[in-house]
Amino acid sequence: MCGRYAQSRNVHRLQLAFGLPEQAVEGADPRSWPPLEELDPDYNISPGRPVQAVFGPPPLGSDGGKAGPRSLHTLRWGLIPSWAKDRNIGYRMINARGETVADKPAFRSAFRHRRCLLPADAYYEWQLLNKDGTAEASTSPATDPQHKKRKAKAAKKPFSIHYETDEPLALAGIFERWRDPEVDENDPAAWVWSCAVITTEAAPELAHIHERMPIVVPTDAWASWLDPASGTEELFHLMNRTPADRFVVDEVSTDVNSIKNNRADLLEPVSSAGGDASDTLF
Repeated sequence: MCGRYAQSRNVHRLQLAFGLPEQAVEGADPRSWPPLEELDPDYNISPGRPVQAVFGPPPLGSDGGKAGPRSLHTLRWGLIPSWAKDRNIGYRMINARGETVADKPAFRSAFRHRRCLLPADAYYEWQLLNKDGTAEASTSPATDPQHKKRKAKAAKKPFSIHYETDEPLALAGIFERWRDPEVDENDPAAWVWSCAVITTEAAPELAHIHERMPIVVPTDAWASWLDPASGTEELFHLMNRTPADRFVVDEVSTDVNSIKNNRADLLEPVSSAGGDASDTLF
């Protein structure tokens, strides 16, 4: 699962990190190309927020064309399927399960044709703390019928997961374009570009925190992930390559539990941030 993450790099730094050509930060025709906006650093990104995404070839055009240069664009986190009647469905579609993303009606077209990379400084995950002091991994509502009850009875300990080096995580993403039927088509707000993070079963190094984790695409697989010619078998192979052995896991302050808090020190380990790991969350 991935329900919160941090991304502080500006457009220029992201272009350097992902080998992107310089782009003007200006409006584009939202019917055919998502915008690129200069976003403020966000250390506590929540569903519905604007996020930066790395694209390969243009999202619209000839399927048989040569893959174009990578580019950077701004999307809304929470995928809105093209057939949706209401944009609020996106709040329930921030994640797509890797095991079913190729088959689910809401995700399968985006997975086949519209993949992206979502840069992140780190992502956050929460471990459950029982009243007797024992800890257990958080679960997913898709696999655990007792998820809500378990979550309500336990406190939650937040962690930040990131590379040891100063390089961004490249979360595996998919994106979609949605036409708001209640807005005039000449209004830029009528066209919403949104995305979801693909998740998978947690690696052994992380399974004690949460049973799920976002898929992180290693650098040498970026081109293949973004290439529309990549087939399903190759994509599933890439989704099994999250370099979890390179991750650093830091317990962080419970301040991150509230989306009202948005500061750089949310990423600092508890010992430095001065947080109290025993605080009850939410």
